[in-house]
Amino acid sequence: MAELAIRKGNGGNLQGVPRIPTLRDLMKWDPFSEMAPLLGAMPTEGIVASFDVKETANAYIFNADVPGFVEKDLDISAVGDRLTISGNRRNEREDKTDTYYVCERRYGSFARTFTLPQGVDIDHVNAELKQGILTVTVPRLAAAPTKKIAVKSAAVKA
Repeated sequence: MAELAIRKGNGGNLQGVPRIPTLRDLMKWDPFSEMAPLLGAMPTEGIVASFDVKETANAYIFNADVPGFVEKDLDISAVGDRLTISGNRRNEREDKTDTYYVCERRYGSFARTFTLPQGVDIDHVNAELKQGILTVTVPRLAAAPTKKIAVKSAAVKA
C-alpha cells in the first residue's frame, strides 16, 4: 500500500505524487475547445454510454453498455422519428472522513438521440436490461406488398 497515492474525501488532491495524465484524460481531448466560450460551458464529467446499432431483417437493435444502472435509472422515449435513450446514476453517499485510494467510477447522466428511418413501428419498441447491457429493439413495419400494374396502350386517333 505504500505505492498508492492517498486522497482524502471526494475532492482532495493526491498527496506527494505528481499528476500524470491517464488514457481517460487524453480521450477527452476536444479539438474545438477554443470555441467553448462561444457555445457556453460544456460538461467535462459524466457518463458516456457506448452504443452499437445494427439493422436486421425485422428490426433495428440498439445495444448500450450501462453498467451499474437499474431499470428506474433509464428513460427511453420515441417521438416521431426520434429515439432518445437517457439515464442517470447517482453518486453513492460517501463519508468525507473515508480514505479513497482510487476513484474512477463515474456518476451523472447521459442522453443519446437517434433518428429512426421511415417504416419503423414505434408502438412496439421493446427494451431489456440484462447484465449491464441495455437492448432496445425497434421493429420494422411489415412491407406493403408490391402490386403489378398493367400498362394499357390507347389507340391514337388520326
